[in-house]
Amino acid sequence: MTNRTKGNAGEDLACRYLQKNGYEILERNKHYSRYCEIDIIAKYKNTTVFVEVKTRRTNDYGTPMEAITRTKFENIKKGVQYYLAENKVKDYRIDIVGITLNPELKIDHLKNVSLM
Repeated sequence: MTNRTKGNAGEDLACRYLQKNGYEILERNKHYSRYCEIDIIAKYKNTTVFVEVKTRRTNDYGTPMEAITRTKFENIKKGVQYYLAENKVKDYRIDIVGITLNPELKIDHLKNVSLM
């Protein structure tokens, strides 16, 4: 399984998880630059939710959440700012969905994330 295949599979799982929990998927893989992509843009009640998805085969080398570096988070925030400039959005937040595939499927969802 290539990294791209694993990432796409993880995003598919994340979308199904979010939809099952009341989210409406608005867009996927929204690119703003080479370094700035928002994996999932969803709506939950009246809030626009920008979701970063990290998928790992195992946690042998760290959890998916540990893969979110300060630089990666700054790039996500830039993408959010571009989206906000293009669309009329009042309430929004950034979430992270971490998916571990083995030894069993595990999905972690962190809501309203900010790195200090």
